[in-house]
Amino acid sequence: MMLIRRSEFLSLVSAAACAALGSGAMAQSFPSRTIEIVVPVAPGGGTDIVARAFAEVAQKYLPQPVVVLNRPGASGAIGMQEVLNARPDGYKVGLVYSDLSILPGLKRVRFSPDDFHMIALLNADPGALVVPADSPWQTIEDFVAEAKRRPGAVKLGNSGAGSIWHMASAAMEDKVGAEFLHVPFTGSAPSLAALLGNHVDAVTTSPGEASAYVRGGKMRLLAVMAQERAPGFPEVPTLKERGYDVQVGVWRGLAVNRNTPAPVVATLTEVARKTAEDPAFRDALARATLSFAYAESAAFTALANRDREVFGQLIERLRIE
Repeated sequence: MMLIRRSEFLSLVSAAACAALGSGAMAQSFPSRTIEIVVPVAPGGGTDIVARAFAEVAQKYLPQPVVVLNRPGASGAIGMQEVLNARPDGYKVGLVYSDLSILPGLKRVRFSPDDFHMIALLNADPGALVVPADSPWQTIEDFVAEAKRRPGAVKLGNSGAGSIWHMASAAMEDKVGAEFLHVPFTGSAPSLAALLGNHVDAVTTSPGEASAYVRGGKMRLLAVMAQERAPGFPEVPTLKERGYDVQVGVWRGLAVNRNTPAPVVATLTEVARKTAEDPAFRDALARATLSFAYAESAAFTALANRDREVFGQLIERLRIE
């Protein structure tokens, strides 16, 4: 049996008491300064829109400002790593998205969903295939036929090598039996800008991210990658309707370093819940044709882990690098 001197025992008790008091003080003082939401993609895309809509409405429920920082690159890895590298005190929150479940399977990062505490899911949308309005391809069948006629020649833009929309392109490529030239960008907004400039032939993204261009008569949706047609685009068929069972989508939500103190996590969870329930937040998503989807930690974590397994199998089967 190990013996502890009285002085050592008192020191241990004192340290434990200080830790408990510190945790309580943190709960009472958080936040005492600006909270940063790190968006791991370029400005303008769906992930950025969700983050900015959340930040604006969350101000109602916090005594301190909330700002958005864009940290694009490496399919979201740069921004997500920044959140993990920061002090786990709740002042740096990640707007994480589906790529968090994809990157571990590509073995490009050392982190995974296990390194985060998933706070709340805020949005989920299906994938879509988008072409310029003046494209000769009027249907998904036209697009597939051209890709088969010229293997590796049709330039299909995505939001980054290994990103969710790269996975969507690869899954579609596999199901339709064609070969595309995959062109990566640092997010959906840059890929759509490239499509607008005719630098690529088509883009995989969400319907919402392309909606402004579609409604402006500059782009056209050929198909969505979902079980059912997308809200706001009832005229656009699903790939499944056309005989290609491809169902790939993106989810987005808030997460912090898993070592963030429980009182801080509780505060962030409460703010996320109140913000998600606020009509102003839902209206902001609706205006951008982005779908509202809410779940708290347990369900959000389960979603991230399920997708990690699904995408891991896809990466291995298609040998995506």
